[in-house]
Amino acid sequence: MSYPPKKGYSTAFFKSKKTIPTLANIAPVLSATGNQTYCPLTSVNIATTITITDPDDTTTDAIYIQISSGYSNGQDQLLLNNSLLHPTVTSSWNSSEGKLTLKSPTGIPVTYADFEDAVKDVQFSNSSPSPVGVRNFSISIGQANYLPRNGHYYEYVPNLGITWTNARAAADIRTYYGLKGYLATLTAADEAQLAGKQAPGAGWIGGTDTEIEGVWKWATGPEAGTVFWNGLSNGSTPNFAFWNSGEPNQAGDEDYAHITAPGVGIAGSWNDLANAGDVSGNYQPKGYIVEYGGTTGDPILQLSASTTLTIASITSTTPASRCDAGTITLFATATAGTINWYDAATGGTNTGTGPSFITPNLSTTTTYYVETATTSCSSSRTAVEAKIIDTPTITTTNSPVTNCGPGLFTATATPSAGTVNWYSQIGGSVVNTGLFYITPNIDSNTTYYAEAINNGCTNNIKVPIDLVVYPLPPVSNQTVKKCNSSKVTLDAAIPNMSYLWSTNETTQTIDVSTTGVFTVDITSLAPESCTSKKTITVQENNKPEIKEVKVEETTITIHLVKNEAYFEFSIDGINYQSSNVFTNAPSGLQTAYVREINQCSIDSQPFIVLIAPKFFTPNNDGFNDVWEVKGLINYPLAEVTLFDRYGKLITQLNARNNNWDGTFNKNPLPATDYWYVLKLDKDSPEVKGHFSLKR
Repeated sequence: MSYPPKKGYSTAFFKSKKTIPTLANIAPVLSATGNQTYCPLTSVNIATTITITDPDDTTTDAIYIQISSGYSNGQDQLLLNNSLLHPTVTSSWNSSEGKLTLKSPTGIPVTYADFEDAVKDVQFSNSSPSPVGVRNFSISIGQANYLPRNGHYYEYVPNLGITWTNARAAADIRTYYGLKGYLATLTAADEAQLAGKQAPGAGWIGGTDTEIEGVWKWATGPEAGTVFWNGLSNGSTPNFAFWNSGEPNQAGDEDYAHITAPGVGIAGSWNDLANAGDVSGNYQPKGYIVEYGGTTGDPILQLSASTTLTIASITSTTPASRCDAGTITLFATATAGTINWYDAATGGTNTGTGPSFITPNLSTTTTYYVETATTSCSSSRTAVEAKIIDTPTITTTNSPVTNCGPGLFTATATPSAGTVNWYSQIGGSVVNTGLFYITPNIDSNTTYYAEAINNGCTNNIKVPIDLVVYPLPPVSNQTVKKCNSSKVTLDAAIPNMSYLWSTNETTQTIDVSTTGVFTVDITSLAPESCTSKKTITVQENNKPEIKEVKVEETTITIHLVKNEAYFEFSIDGINYQSSNVFTNAPSGLQTAYVREINQCSIDSQPFIVLIAPKFFTPNNDGFNDVWEVKGLINYPLAEVTLFDRYGKLITQLNARNNNWDGTFNKNPLPATDYWYVLKLDKDSPEVKGHFSLKR
């Protein structure tokens, strides 16, 4: 809505539908009074006085009266009363905009005086029996919506399919009675209501995130550069935003703010669109919203006047409580009028006046009622509770709480009312609240404390609950060996307990004849009655079996078919050792022994040690006078062949002729080294060696 400049003025413009005069035309000035109180289910004039002052004009086309803030669509209404008394004026009510239009029924401009009389007969009504809030009214020359709070005007311009950038440019060149236009920046809820929900159409507004994706700023008007939203639909605002549910959603590079089409989600809310929007449907731009006001250099105009109706109602109450009997102070606030306190919802006694009320001494919870009253009406009453809370006590606990060994304890307490606060020490802080408490792991006797609390009331008495840790019977598992076809005694090993074996026997010891795993539950006597389980594994060792006895001179090695760590060895049947190797064994026929360590079984095998001397001295002194392989007598098939160093056969020894005296054909041989070859039988390997003859 742009108007041509009035002659002789650079910042004043013509009013709608007027002919350009030859002289300067001055903008009219509107003023009104009428701040009043509204009583439910009544009608009240919105203005007590209205004045339109214009030095050079006496008529205009229309006057627009709008509920500019607090509007409740479906309940609020404006109506021209006594319409027969205003024959030059007709009225029309637009419920979606909350706007009443007064204009000529014939199209001929109406005098200011007739419009003033008509405005004073415009009445507000609300259909609810208990309306709330404040209603602000704007009375304007010009159809743009006027917001008295900031003095700005808001105009919807229809333009099907216009892009955001074109709408921004178009808004920048529009003026309204000299006020510069710009694509609207809606920075508060009342602006969003008036320029969105109460606007005659939906369209572009001045927000965009083209600079940084997800950082929404106002790009127009005095607020240009101000951030009003960060992120997508789950983002946040540093001041004010009114996105529709699930918006902004960046569904296809959508960088521009738009007032959502009617019927899509929340009325008057915003969505993000691409610069051109859709080609049809709900997301095709239908126009744009222009805001006027706040720009540097704008003229000071009074094209609109405003009045206010305050609905007399209780806006808030503060119920209160106390522990046990006594007085309680209640509070209430109201939009207007005197606050009265009563002891009944209707009728009853007026017990006090004012925003606060001190009850008499109370022993039970009591409800009081509060209402506002003006000279013209009174509101419905609102209940306010004065609550008396009984201070509770702990009536029962499960103390002492016992547990076998360290673990979690469950402490319980019953209050006379309310619940229980739990403490780990008398002077500590609350560790839990509830009728029971599961402690952390407790490994020694300790005490927790229960305190009854009812809506903040407590007698500060902390009742102890003892947590007792009973010791578990100390057990250690065992492995027991038994001999084949024999019994073994199993022992629980802790006296003065009760016992239950896996065999169902109940004595401290039992005898078993089979291998396997046996368990016994060992339970301490009452009151502890704590049980530990002991496991005893019964095993049988393998029987030892000698594979061979290997004789290497005086070193004896006993080899078994299968060796076990629990076998032990001997070559004299008396002295046993864990090693199967013996050194310095005596010459002669002997026996090798191996037994299971528990002496359940034994095996033996004879062996012979043959020792060939390293030297001999045939000097008839009674020592080493002959060379003899000891033990050879035990091998009847054995042969020992002696040679000199040149391989000459000297003699042969056997079981019958078992030694050599150092002669050949009864002649002494020289002192030197001689060689022997020993063979026990024809199948045994040869054993070769040498020895010295010393004289």
